[in-house]
Amino acid sequence: MNAVNLIPVFMVGLLGSVHCVGMCGGIVSAFSAAPAAAPVAARPFPVAVVTERAALDGAARVLAYNTGRIASYMTAGALAGGLAGGARTLAGLTTLQAGGYWLANLMLVILGLYLMDAWRGLAKLESLGQILWQRARPLMRFIVPLDSPLKMLALGALWGWLPCGMVYSVLMTAMFTGTKAGGALVMLAFGLGTLPMLLALGMAGDRLRAALQQRAVRVVAGVVVLVFGLLGLVRAAGGGQANWLDALCITGGMH
Repeated sequence: MNAVNLIPVFMVGLLGSVHCVGMCGGIVSAFSAAPAAAPVAARPFPVAVVTERAALDGAARVLAYNTGRIASYMTAGALAGGLAGGARTLAGLTTLQAGGYWLANLMLVILGLYLMDAWRGLAKLESLGQILWQRARPLMRFIVPLDSPLKMLALGALWGWLPCGMVYSVLMTAMFTGTKAGGALVMLAFGLGTLPMLLALGMAGDRLRAALQQRAVRVVAGVVVLVFGLLGLVRAAGGGQANWLDALCITGGMH
């Protein structure tokens, strides 16, 4: 896999993370917060003080949650890439890879429309993912209360399997690589793209979350992701051969 091909995957994660605000923002803000303060009456001072230790503990929880989440993405990517590689070996050759290339970019177009709320087709795919989530959700009882970074790591590992159309669309690209390592690397790039937004949400809380859920923000992000997908389809059809276009597209050079 050419490393430059990971640029659009990272950017999809970065721009698509406005969708994560709705799905993951609340849980991150709620459970990554510092431990509850002692009652005011028990304090020698009338004003509550946020200690440095409490702030570091909150940061550790946010980082642990996101580490677990991205690890789950990488696991899913490795499974998708490995399965597709086996199918390609059995079926033989380039036709399957070419079809996967078109499908991966088409999924970016669909994701862009989804982020813009112009077409909700991915929501149907998310509903199918509920089957897997129903099996994973009972494990939550083993990690509550979420009072340590280790438990937040476990929460992130579970939350990574939450039905999400955006994750499913990027898994198509992971599948396209045809290898376990390639699939995991694609999902790592995607996860790292979502990381800045969710780290900021964990630290800044509801104010940032409200700003990012504005329709204008989602539309702008959706349009950019849509353009990535359209450029990829143009590249697939042989309509663009420029080197700069390769940098912006999921190209057939991944193997």
